Parts: sequence; C-alpha cells; structure tokens
Amino acid sequence: MIRLAVLAASAGFVLVVGYVAYAVSALPELQPWHTVRVDGEFSAARDSKLDFAGYLALEERLFAAASARATTWRGLGERYTYSRFNTQGRIQQLAAASPWNRSFRLSPEHPQGGALLVHGLTDSPYSMKALAESLYRRGFEVTVVRLPGHGTFPSMMLDMSYRDWRAAVRLAVRDVAARTRADQPFYVGGYSTGATLVLNYALDALDDSGLRKPDQVLLISPAIELAPVAGLASFIDAVSVVPVPVLEKVRWETIAAEYDPYKFNSFPFNALRQVNRATKDLQEALLAAEASGQLAQLPPTVTWQSAVDATVGAGGTVDLLYARLQGGRHRLVLFDVNRHEGLSSVQRPAAAEVIERAIAAHAGYMLEVVSSAAVGSASAALRRYAPASVAPELEALDLAWPGNVVSLGHVALPFPPDDPVYGFLPGSGRDGLPSLGSWLLRGEAGALTISLGSLTRLRSNPFWALVDRQVGELVAADLAAGLRAGPVAVNAEP
Repeated sequence: MIRLAVLAASAGFVLVVGYVAYAVSALPELQPWHTVRVDGEFSAARDSKLDFAGYLALEERLFAAASARATTWRGLGERYTYSRFNTQGRIQQLAAASPWNRSFRLSPEHPQGGALLVHGLTDSPYSMKALAESLYRRGFEVTVVRLPGHGTFPSMMLDMSYRDWRAAVRLAVRDVAARTRADQPFYVGGYSTGATLVLNYALDALDDSGLRKPDQVLLISPAIELAPVAGLASFIDAVSVVPVPVLEKVRWETIAAEYDPYKFNSFPFNALRQVNRATKDLQEALLAAEASGQLAQLPPTVTWQSAVDATVGAGGTVDLLYARLQGGRHRLVLFDVNRHEGLSSVQRPAAAEVIERAIAAHAGYMLEVVSSAAVGSASAALRRYAPASVAPELEALDLAWPGNVVSLGHVALPFPPDDPVYGFLPGSGRDGLPSLGSWLLRGEAGALTISLGSLTRLRSNPFWALVDRQVGELVAADLAAGLRAGPVAVNAEP
C-alpha cells in the first residue's frame, strides 16, 4: 500500500512538473484581463448577511469598476479592439452591450410562481435566459443570479470560491422564496455548476425546515462528477504561489482570446478546484440523504442531458444521481447522437452505452430518449420509458436532426437554435452580424487566435422547442394541482 502511494505521488509530481514546463513555454502570453482584479466582488465571509437588493447594489459597483478599468486597455490595439471588453466592438454589438452578464429578474404583473436559476462555470446569467423566458411566459417571476467571479474579467476566477457561490445562491433563494406565496409553485434550476448548486440546496432543504423546499428542480447538463484528474488542479495551482512572474501562467489550464461576450474562454485551475469541491459536496449530500431515507422526499427533478458531454460526462447524471431516485415524478431526458447511417462508421459507442445503461437501470424514474425516429432518418422521436419498463412509448416529434450536426453536447443544451449569440441556424445573429454559433471557418491550424476545432462544437440546441414544451407541461401540471395564483398578466420583457 505504501509503495502504491509513493508511486501515485511520484506520478502526480511528474505530471505537475511537466505541466509547469508546458505552461511556461507553450501557453500564450497573459493579457491584462488575466491578471488585473477589481475590488468589490461578493465574499461569503464579508457579505453573506446582505439581502438580494444589497447583492445587486454590490454588483452594480463591481461592474462600474470593471468598466472603468477596461477603458484603460484601449492602447493594446487589436487585442482590445476585438475583445469582449471593447464596448464599441462588433462582439458587443452582437450581444447588445452585454446586459445579461449580471443578475436579472423577469417579473409578470400577476406572478403564478417563483423560480431561481443559476448559470454554469465561466458562464454568465445569459445561459439561463431562454429557460427564464420559458418560465416567465407561463407567469413565473424568474430571478437569475450571477455567481461570484463571473461576468467581469477572467482574472476574477482566480480568487472565486465554492463557498462564495453557495452563499450567493442561498441569499438569492431566500429572496425568491420570500417573494413566492406559499400556495404558488417555487422552482430552482441550474445549468452545469449551477445545477450542482441548486441540487445541493434541494438536498439541504430536506434536512432544514428553515429552507423552503422547491416544488421542482430543473437541471441542464449538471456537473455531478468530474474526472479524477481534477484533483491535480490544487497541486498545479499551488505552484503559482511562488513569486516568479513567469509562473503566473501556471495558474491557467487555458489562455485564449476573449471574444465571447457571455462566456470566458480562458480557464484557470482554480475554477476546476472549486467545481470539484462542489461536486464532491453534492456526492456526499446524496449519500447522506440516501442513508437517512430523506432522498425519497426529494422534489420532482427533471434533467436535460446530452448522452455525449465532453465537459462533465453523462455518467454522473445516470449512475450517481438518477440510479438513486425513485418515483415517476423524476425524469431524465437524454439526447442521443444523430443516428444517420452515414455517420455510424465514425461514431464512438459511448453514447449508446450510456443510453443502454440508463434503460437497463431506470427502475425508479421516467426516462426519455430523444433520438432518430429510425436508422437513416433525420426525423426525431421521443422514446419514453416508464419506471421499470424496457418497452418505450414512441412519440414522433415535429423536429429533425440538422444534416451537419453529429451530436448535442454540454454547451448546446440551454440555448435555442436561433439564439442571437450562439444559434447555429442561418441568419442567427443581430444587426447583420452572424452569431458565434453559426461561425464555420476552414483553414490551417494557427491561422486564428482561436482553435478552428472550437468552431465546430454545437453552441445551441436544435431540440430546444421540446425543452420549452416540457417546461410548460410541468408548470401546467403544478397549477392544475392547486398551486395557483390567479390570472396571468405578463408584461413585456424588462
């Protein structure tokens, strides 16, 4: 056992040293937005007693300071001109001046219910905008909170912590719960790391009567489990503590051009450290709730997950979460790969394996698989497996696989296909500018400041209409069950 521990430690040391050498010699140079921080970000240690109005006021000061600092970078030339930080640039025109990097709230005149939504790692509240609008159209007042470390500069991710995220979510939940009457449905939802945080809240509420229990938990591409290599992030990040300027790059797994108005392209090891802590905490909470029998009281949980997910994988959702859930009120919606026969020779079997495993083990929950209606067909169908059933109910969908789309994926699920920033449909964009999701460039590696491969990853969901429909069905069922607030009068979007 000691020998194995020594070998593991030695291997880890070699990996860390190897990465340090790689980062120093091969990673691009850091830009000011990778190193400069602004004061005033939310801190759990200092600000957890704030109410949501106080959080928004703090956020306003933070963004004002960030905007003032960004104007000092104009002398950087093209690095600034074509970045997300240039308020007069084409990217900001596409994003309509990026109003969705901050927390926001959509309020109908007569709310039918309340919801809190939480975005993912390196993202912004924009990633929850489509889901927020789906609920808002059904009469919900919807609040989307910005997690600390996001929305301003990538450098702010160097100091953010899981503790700060958790405190910010708790603060926002208190506010939304207080604004939602007891006879109205109360939802929590999240994307990726945000899904981890809201699911953890729902588990905490099982054991704490002081926390309002959600009526629905909505998850998109949840981060349930990370690869074991994530544990090395702490060791690599520790190297940067050495006060040598050249080692500052070691804090970053990826240093990339920041052209995306709502998502950081650069990725520090601290981000991996913090999401790893969040997933470990969630796994422990799931085990504890299962052991105590409280997991049976978990509110209805609906998850939309791509069978192929290069960011967090689908295995954690299937094996660690849904394998423990009992009752048809829990639903897992898996998006298969495009089963067109012309693609079968180059597809990896991983997606089929995940779906087959879910079908074999879904004794306790409702499983729905979105896939080709038949091999060789572009038409899509929904195969619905009731708990413990292996014979699906087939529903034809008025949707189809785009011919050039092989699969969905982690970053695609929360966005409509015509999203002005990430839509893949021709014509997606704003004011004559094409959306980032519609870019499809060809050329030689190294010709761009970004990877050509990054432009082939699907950034929006061709089956978003199904997600929107299913959200509407959930709301209608809850209102029909007696959680009703009166007539809906929805104002124009704030």
